Amino acid sequence: MRKCAVSIPSNIAEGYGRGSDPSLKHFLDISLGSAFELETQLVLSQDLFKLNAEELIPELQALQRQIRAFQNKLK
Repeated sequence: MRKCAVSIPSNIAEGYGRGSDPSLKHFLDISLGSAFELETQLVLSQDLFKLNAEELIPELQALQRQIRAFQNKLK
């Protein structure tokens, strides 16, 4: 879960640092994938380990929407 959480902003930064919209879009795709992977892990952790992630999941879903909106601006 930590690796996914770090991957989200790291890939956005790497894509931006490459200096082109196609590269940024590619790294936004990777970042979005990490966000969905983290969401899945949070849901599984709730079910398997009774982790309380009820506040985190909506925030993560908001971040996913923001990444998608950013991608749509690049199209």
